[in-house]
Amino acid sequence: MAALPISRLLSSPTHRPKTLANHPLSQNPTANITISPFKAAAKPISRHQLRAAFSQNPAESGVRDPQSTTFEHCFSKSRDGFLYCEDVKVQDVMDSVERRPFYLYSKKQITRNVKAYRDALEGLEGAVIGYAIKANNNFKILEHLRGLGCGAVLVSGNELRLALCAGFDPTRCIFNGNGKLLEDLVLAAQEGVFVNVDSEFDLENLVAAARIADKKVNILLRINPDVDPQVHPYVATGNKNSKFGIRNEKLQWFLDAVKSHPNELKLVGAHCHLGSTITKVDIFRDAAVLMVNYINVIREQGFEVNYLNIGGGLGIDYYHTGAALPTPRDLIDTVRELVLSRNLKLIIEPGRSLIANTCCLVNRVIGVKTNGTKNFIVIDGSMAELIRPSLYGAYQHIELISPTPPDADVLTFDVVGPVCESADFLGKDRDLPTPTKGAGLVVHDAGAYCMSMASTYNLKMRPPEYWVEEDGSIRTIRHGETFEDHLRFFEGL
Repeated sequence: MAALPISRLLSSPTHRPKTLANHPLSQNPTANITISPFKAAAKPISRHQLRAAFSQNPAESGVRDPQSTTFEHCFSKSRDGFLYCEDVKVQDVMDSVERRPFYLYSKKQITRNVKAYRDALEGLEGAVIGYAIKANNNFKILEHLRGLGCGAVLVSGNELRLALCAGFDPTRCIFNGNGKLLEDLVLAAQEGVFVNVDSEFDLENLVAAARIADKKVNILLRINPDVDPQVHPYVATGNKNSKFGIRNEKLQWFLDAVKSHPNELKLVGAHCHLGSTITKVDIFRDAAVLMVNYINVIREQGFEVNYLNIGGGLGIDYYHTGAALPTPRDLIDTVRELVLSRNLKLIIEPGRSLIANTCCLVNRVIGVKTNGTKNFIVIDGSMAELIRPSLYGAYQHIELISPTPPDADVLTFDVVGPVCESADFLGKDRDLPTPTKGAGLVVHDAGAYCMSMASTYNLKMRPPEYWVEEDGSIRTIRHGETFEDHLRFFEGL
């Protein structure tokens, strides 16, 4: 599909450290539409109808342990002590671009990550790799992913508009979210996007949107399987107390509601999303067993359900320990036979595992200091550019990009930014050689949920982004924001 013009759619081990010594849209399309509230009907589907044989032993459920393989990261230290992105010295990039924090990507690594999913899905006809735009919404990256055959997963109206601008096939796009707006659902209906139903009011709004757009909407029911993904509570989305999805006890109500609106809604699948940073693929298997049982029940009531969407959430090795984490093939192989046995088309929603390890945040050291028993490396990057450590207590690997003097002391540092918050840190208790002023320092695996969550707190303007092209050249893929950009919001007021 040709891209639409943008104008149209406008925790590491802790120990007592040494200290440093003597270191120098304008009309409302819904105004006249009235939708009567749905009435609950029919008996709930009982638990015995949805029995699933959970296995605590991966071998019994067809899940194999991930194999330990040598992973060649796109960022690597050479024997000369310099950090490289592919074959490009990061120091050279830092010296040649604007003097401020920036994100640096490997375009080739993005391609390799997509290929890993494509290869894993071989033999599953009609499967969709739906890239989760919320992970990273850089327009040039989206165009590249679309060119590699990805669909898109959207959680806001503007993400839908951006996906259309980037040329994604709307029939390979999935609109998620627990608070989708009616005007955005109208656009989704007009474009033929899949929509995941998250609640009773979501279903009511979808009926209204279908009538406004005069289009039948293909929907999936986002069923909350109540499976514990064993991750940070902020990124767990599939347990019974989550704000996302519908409880399985309410499934019959939703089936009856869909049946009562045959001109507006077509139920084509079931969806679940367990969470993020998941490192045990048997969790996906357990959820898929449940979801297939739900699909069996739905089909028994006459619905032609063809899609199983198991969401995303595959984790990566943020600690850079060489841990044998599950691969895309490990994930797909856990559900392959279930999908084939029910003649289903699989939808997956990777974000982090497609983009996180393709990027570093590159910073400069402002200076080093000691307060009490704490040593600090102060850099020009901050929680404004990269908030995951401050928000989640997340660990991301940190290292210097060039060799330090042979006599540099290796000490334990907190790596902090200049933002006026004690929560402004990129890493705590990191053993690093004492850097010189102006030295380059990177925060690894910064491709997902970093730039997309950046802010202008303390009026730190969002940074530029670059990538290393296949031929080794450096290309700007997003301009850095400026103080003048900020002032433009107030022009003419």
